[in-house]
Amino acid sequence: MKMNFIIFSLIFLILILSGCWSKRELNELALVAALGIDLVDDEYVISAQVIDPSQVSSKQSTSGHAPVVTYHAKGKTVFEAIRKILALSPRKLYFAHLQLVVMGEELAKNGLRDTVDFLGRDQEIRNDFTVIVSQQATAKDVLNVLTPIEKIPANKMLNSLKVMQDAWGSTLEVDIEDLVTKLGVNDQFFVLSAIEVLGEKSLGIDQTNVERIETPVKLKFTGLAIFKEDKLLGYLDEYDSKSLNYLNNQIKSTIEIISCPSKGELSIEITQSKTKTKGVIIDGKPTIQINMNVVQNVAEVNCDIDLTTLKKIDWINNQSEKLIEKNIEQLLNILQVNYQADVLGFGEMIHRADPTLWGKIKDDWQTIYPEVEVNVKVKVNTQGLGTMQNSKVKE
Repeated sequence: MKMNFIIFSLIFLILILSGCWSKRELNELALVAALGIDLVDDEYVISAQVIDPSQVSSKQSTSGHAPVVTYHAKGKTVFEAIRKILALSPRKLYFAHLQLVVMGEELAKNGLRDTVDFLGRDQEIRNDFTVIVSQQATAKDVLNVLTPIEKIPANKMLNSLKVMQDAWGSTLEVDIEDLVTKLGVNDQFFVLSAIEVLGEKSLGIDQTNVERIETPVKLKFTGLAIFKEDKLLGYLDEYDSKSLNYLNNQIKSTIEIISCPSKGELSIEITQSKTKTKGVIIDGKPTIQINMNVVQNVAEVNCDIDLTTLKKIDWINNQSEKLIEKNIEQLLNILQVNYQADVLGFGEMIHRADPTLWGKIKDDWQTIYPEVEVNVKVKVNTQGLGTMQNSKVKE
């Protein structure tokens, strides 16, 4: 009896566990690399950038066809529009490999909350894809641009964003999980990277866009877009975006240019940056103290300056400090006066510094914030001068 029970159990397990009952073969799926979402006449327009495996595979010769195909559909909700794409696509859309979502500018102005709800709720979509905003263009325009070097435009945009963040500091990678968290807080301000289409938008879809030495239509990250709750307030250019990333401790490396004592300029490479920001109460008034420690190298010298003396190195440090302080003060003026956007979370810092005072002023913080005094102190240390101190070429 015991042996019969074991045999019966094994047969039962073989029957229920054998095979892949829910399998989906690659040749039955359309792999979506990027998704664009626009708002047109109160309806959602979805653009799905689907990879053509035959054009991407290195083992097969290309036939001159585009490596991706973009399908478009319109619906009252994002989910409906995506399902309507099935009428155009020969395969079912598969979102598990989604890398990038582009939010159209009009959608961003009207609010992202409903769209983010779908993206964060859908079980097939992973929560590690990056979200960006199109500036002066629709998401459809952005996804229609074919790009050189990187066959898949979604890869190009994602790689450019990461490289810009690491080497220039004007972009910020935000995934859907971060975005859902930010939208879950009332009166929350946040930023997303913004991208625009340079050139005639209608030409970007043509294969000739990647067959020329000078690409007529390009995709460029312009800086950061500022949001209050889920609505777009405005944009920061790449220099102000860089200053914001200084304050957010998101600068890994970047470049600053200072004027020499005589004519000419000197390029500085920032290699380390650490910022500490805290709220303090001075004479009963909320105040923000910002202290930055920056490490830099001299990268390029286009003037006559003696780098062998400590006096000149101190002068370079001082000029760098003044430049960074000036740029940050310009950013703070934009945030406090132009947008009244507490992107850096000054309110929470005052709350931690003095909960009692915060309880009295929190309801009026939106009117108090533009007048809050912010003290910025930057300390710069020059470590490297390159492979030579003074230019042999100039000598």
